Amino acid sequence: MGDKYNGMADHESGGSETALLLIDVISKFDFSDGDKLFGNALPAARNLAELKRRAKESRIPIIYVNDNFGRWQEDFKAMVRYILESDCPGKQIVEMLKPDDGDFYVLKPQRSAFFSTTLELLLTNLGVRRLVMGGVTTDICVLNSAIDAYMRDYEVIIPSDCVAAVELEHNNEALKLLERTIKADTTPSAEIDLGKTQKATAK
Repeated sequence: MGDKYNGMADHESGGSETALLLIDVISKFDFSDGDKLFGNALPAARNLAELKRRAKESRIPIIYVNDNFGRWQEDFKAMVRYILESDCPGKQIVEMLKPDDGDFYVLKPQRSAFFSTTLELLLTNLGVRRLVMGGVTTDICVLNSAIDAYMRDYEVIIPSDCVAAVELEHNNEALKLLERTIKADTTPSAEIDLGKTQKATAK
């Protein structure tokens, strides 16, 4: 499904047990309730862009996990290019969060980042045990991905200011549920010390 492993060797020795997952941030937002979700997702995307910048400085791998919207003959790069060349609402978010060289991507057919994807294999090869998740929607794809990550023994961090749902109430309910059931850390992104997520350097 167009999953990208190029550059993996560069990350394998990078010393990070943490990865940043960007869930469904590549979107036109042209679906039912898309306008409302976009309004809530825009500030989350700004925070996520800053978190991504800090993660790259800390040599933390960046992984985009995105719906393929039923376009089985298109790859991730084509989706990004199509949105950037359009005038849809999602263009503003994609401009902030467009992938860089060296970032990874996995296309998913369902709501969980792990269901019928190569994500777990990629994380194993990268030596990742801790996932920082951001994106949309908190109560659907983020929720299902976080639970599946927990079931696979990953530590889960979901910065509360880096996720969004159509309804603020649903966003808050999902975060509280994840805090209670899988012990997810929902500390706001500015308070996350990414340096503490690195492996100790061998002496």
